[in-house]
Amino acid sequence: MNIAIILAGGTGTRMEQDIPKQFIHVYDKPILIYTLENFQKHPLVDAIEVVCIDGWHDVVRAYAKQLGISKLKWIISGGNTVQESIRNGVFHLENYCEDDDIIIVHDGIRPLVETSVLTDVIVKCRQFGNAVTSMPYNEQIFIVKDDRTTSQYIPRETLRKVATPQAYKFKKIDRAYHKAFEKKIGIYGSSYTNTMMVDLEEKLYLAAGSDKNIKLTTKEDIELFKAYLQKEKKD
Repeated sequence: MNIAIILAGGTGTRMEQDIPKQFIHVYDKPILIYTLENFQKHPLVDAIEVVCIDGWHDVVRAYAKQLGISKLKWIISGGNTVQESIRNGVFHLENYCEDDDIIIVHDGIRPLVETSVLTDVIVKCRQFGNAVTSMPYNEQIFIVKDDRTTSQYIPRETLRKVATPQAYKFKKIDRAYHKAFEKKIGIYGSSYTNTMMVDLEEKLYLAAGSDKNIKLTTKEDIELFKAYLQKEKKD
């Protein structure tokens, strides 16, 4: 099976709204539902698990029923950090997954993930055991020496921007989260599954990405999302 873990456990304080950003309505439905619809329609995705902030489970379930998200099988509570939330999602699937099942981790506030991106991350994971969505980095990166000067840069040809979706064979991601939380490796700060895997000395394989796959963090991001939706309607 190919199972998507969709993360919807954040509070979204930077959005400056009264509700978590994944539940903000854009036109006729919450942002999270747009994300779920992409996984619902993808032929290689068999099931969906939403890791959700407490108090919103029934909202997710109601919208999923209303809008035909039939692949949604489980809704579980998140943790205090994104790594705790992913861990909760992975550990919950121990009762349902085989070792070679593919787990796709994706942010609920990335509602514009394209079919081709999802396909590539799944295919690469099936081939290599993991895959992370990536894009070239097109800006120059300099290393700050004393807060005012720099004399060293990182060649941008050696850089990639990595985002979600990310995919991992279940045995690999399950063992990694057990080890990481037991040994306190790669679980603090801005850590995510990909950085944790590298901290655990795992080689990652790069899959295709898209500039369209934006993360909705600010009000300006919402306006950009609306613009994409309007363009799709015209096309």
